[in-house]
Amino acid sequence: MARGRRAGPTRTRTAILDAARASFAARGYDAVSLRGVARRAGVDPALVHHFFGTKSALFAAAMELPVDPGSFVATLAAGDPATLGERIVRALVELWDGAGAFAGMLGLIRGAVSHPDAARLLREFVSSEILGPLAASAAPDHPQRRAALASSQIIGLAMARRIVAIEPLAGADAAWLAAAVGPAVQRYLTEPLP
Repeated sequence: MARGRRAGPTRTRTAILDAARASFAARGYDAVSLRGVARRAGVDPALVHHFFGTKSALFAAAMELPVDPGSFVATLAAGDPATLGERIVRALVELWDGAGAFAGMLGLIRGAVSHPDAARLLREFVSSEILGPLAASAAPDHPQRRAALASSQIIGLAMARRIVAIEPLAGADAAWLAAAVGPAVQRYLTEPLP
């Protein structure tokens, strides 16, 4: 295995991103490691860490997400737990509506409908890096169940708004959607489960 830096940071970063995309597509989110991506890219693992820091940041760059999932979750979790559902919906809708900014993740959602590997990747990422940590911060009991229930609302809303374009959801503003869908997400995250 090659050690040290390759000539040209742009080529190295691009090689790492290409290796990450291929690794995530082939193995899902949970099974990919920074070391594995480095091996596939033919670089030292320290370079992957240097350019991206964490697996969630590498995934965000590979999927061309406009935010680092770790920072996104930390910001949402730091607010009032009683309004977490509305904040999640509003923040995600604003991301989806950014001019092409969420294209990579929307492509993954589209692919998840017909490709089991894309479905696994989406499921693992959402539960490991977004709704899983938020559910655990909102209520200590059954965080996986809570995250799965909240995911059903969030992924369904993304499909209805950005992929199937069901009106009036497709044209509604983020504040209205947060007020309409946020309470369902909130219920899943904090209220007693059956």
